Amino acid sequence: MILSLVSSLLLWLPLSGRAHEVTPTIADFEVSNGQLALSLQMNVEAFVAGIDLDERSDTDSSARSADYDLLRQMSQSELDPMVRLFVEDWLEEVQVEAGGPVPLKLEKITIPPVGDASLPRSSVLELTGALPETALYLRLAWPDRSGAVVLRQNGVPQPYTGYLLGGGRSPAIGLKGGAVQSSWEVFQSYLPVGFDHILPKGLDHILFVLGLFFLSTRLAPLLWQVTTFTVAHSITLGLGALGVVTVNAALVEPLIAASIVFVAVENIFSRRLHLWRPVVVFAFGLLHGLGFASVLGEFGLPQDQVIPALLGFNVGVELGQLTVIALAYGALGYWFGKHPKYRGRVAIPASVTIALVGSYWFYERVFG
Repeated sequence: MILSLVSSLLLWLPLSGRAHEVTPTIADFEVSNGQLALSLQMNVEAFVAGIDLDERSDTDSSARSADYDLLRQMSQSELDPMVRLFVEDWLEEVQVEAGGPVPLKLEKITIPPVGDASLPRSSVLELTGALPETALYLRLAWPDRSGAVVLRQNGVPQPYTGYLLGGGRSPAIGLKGGAVQSSWEVFQSYLPVGFDHILPKGLDHILFVLGLFFLSTRLAPLLWQVTTFTVAHSITLGLGALGVVTVNAALVEPLIAASIVFVAVENIFSRRLHLWRPVVVFAFGLLHGLGFASVLGEFGLPQDQVIPALLGFNVGVELGQLTVIALAYGALGYWFGKHPKYRGRVAIPASVTIALVGSYWFYERVFG
């Protein structure tokens, strides 16, 4: 029964690469001469396919994933009219207020050519809207089912940067600037970004942490492994987010998948923690930190509040990892960890499953 439960839980994880990963929309806006210019950098195929992006980490978990995959193979000329039809209805849900409703108009669509199938295609919608002459502030309401959005103000001193979920609403943003968040507000706003990248969206990081868990359910060794992993990925997360170190995601992502396979295979052949385990965990933590940095780079960091944003994201990641450990320990470790047949009936089958999933991801990210 335990084996069936563990295997089922792991096999429910979508066997997909980055092409199916749900990414946030990046919304940059600027006001000039009473005119709002709003640029949306988004995975437009997921929107056109009608996928509910709220609380979803992967498009494969949607019944409309086949439509999404088909749209991703379309050229700009084929996809453009479909995007325009979608925007006609969707724009009514993107509500901007500045002393009254601000109707938005689509000015331009930029759709990149079909390229690397292992990466989501990022298209850009350019919108405009006329603001009342007396407007001093604006608010944006992001539609339900549209996933997360990073809202960034440009062209003013102390610009606003915020993170909204589907159905969320921004605070009042001063059109002349000065809406920059305090260090504590920035920390709080990036906390859920980090947590969300682990639960529910960080499937590869979840499997790596579970790989650490299944070798030994004793809390002390488990916590120092997680601490080692934390120190390592904090280093490369900071260096990568600050632009000190830059590594191609096409290289990092397969290596992250390989790290999952390595840890899972070691669980199968090792009955105890070896002295090299901290070194291995630290090395793989450096890799995962680069993966976190690439995600954080998609969001952008407020230039005047880099440290609070990094701290908030990192603490969010840690809370997500500790939540994974707590759930695994509460479901399995506490009840069955000391059972003499735990290793043979739970840890090894679970590690085999993790290794298979990681191997599939590695193959897909290299050859897919």
